[in-house]
Amino acid sequence: MYMANEFNTQVFHGIAAIFGAAPWLLPLARGVAVGTAWLVAALVAWSLWRWPAQRRYLLVTMLACGITTLLAHYIAAKLAVPRPFVSGFGPSYISHSPTGSLPSSHAAVLMLIALMYLRRRPLRRLGAVLLLLACATGLARVFVGVHFPLDIAAGFGLGAAVAGLLHLAETAFTNGKRIPPEGTVPLRASAES
Repeated sequence: MYMANEFNTQVFHGIAAIFGAAPWLLPLARGVAVGTAWLVAALVAWSLWRWPAQRRYLLVTMLACGITTLLAHYIAAKLAVPRPFVSGFGPSYISHSPTGSLPSSHAAVLMLIALMYLRRRPLRRLGAVLLLLACATGLARVFVGVHFPLDIAAGFGLGAAVAGLLHLAETAFTNGKRIPPEGTVPLRASAES
């Protein structure tokens, strides 16, 4: 446990030093730390409109996001790892309650969404953008003092685990066969018509 705390502290201070050398990054980090969740919500809403054949998949993903958020908050409450600003490592540059920080629910949900988008061909390009946004958000939330690096890593791990479970559930449900998106006709069925 000591090594994890030492790693957390060193990386936290390293990130703070990098950003401290460029004070103009603070407003950017604040915007990313707070605003990315809203941007991702808007991108998901746009996706529902843009790819109607993926709506069921995206709605299942959003349901999984809700469950992941609840799970992350439950784990954080049980572990009760104090946030950096609570532990006195520095100020919080955004408003945040002093609840447990491990795992980061932002990191978990953003990683889950990115990985679920990367699984579907029409959504992959946007999935790559979402993955970059997840990483940027994790870094920003460390810099603004509301998370340690391991909180973000644990959140990414939780999001990846839920995405993996959804993949396994889909595979088990379909017996390994790919379900065609809504509104499409399988090739075999169209050839028989």
